[in-house]
Amino acid sequence: MSFTRSDLPALRDPRALRALAHPARLAILERLSSDGPATATECADVTGQSPSACSYHLRALARWGLVAESEGQDRRERRWAVTGPFVIGDHHEPRRADVAAAEHVLVEQVLNRASARVLSWMDGLYDETQEWRDASRVSTSILLVTSDELAGLLDEVDRLIAPYRSSGRRADAPADARRVHLHLSAVPSAS
Repeated sequence: MSFTRSDLPALRDPRALRALAHPARLAILERLSSDGPATATECADVTGQSPSACSYHLRALARWGLVAESEGQDRRERRWAVTGPFVIGDHHEPRRADVAAAEHVLVEQVLNRASARVLSWMDGLYDETQEWRDASRVSTSILLVTSDELAGLLDEVDRLIAPYRSSGRRADAPADARRVHLHLSAVPSAS
């Protein structure tokens, strides 16, 4: 999920944005994006909700075109898949107030999930091997760039991480590979 790329379909409806901001729905989308098609029961494992609640959330995500029933599956066991990458909002036109408010709620949920992961990692840091402690990083950098330079830098980051995205690497990842959440925000400061 991205918030500004213009090369992907944009989710602009404030109702869809608010629906997506539900923590269980974000967890379901993350599960489907990283591990591929899943049933409501499999999604329940990552949300902490019942399979029937996950089925409801999956149908809600399907109403907005974010997930669809997986092709070629046994109809008795409904499997769902992400429909593809998308961006939040359309930043080429002036934003309506309701869209801006819904985007704010969604981005807040995404950032809360990212922060919770970092804090959880920090809480269990010494339960990890030295190799993983050395490889992991939380950092902040202040850059001085033009908008073109920032866009180029972020395109380069996308290019660098593309081979490691779990959605494309499930079948051939090394045995000792672990899921790593990379969160990147690059926004101009007010001052």
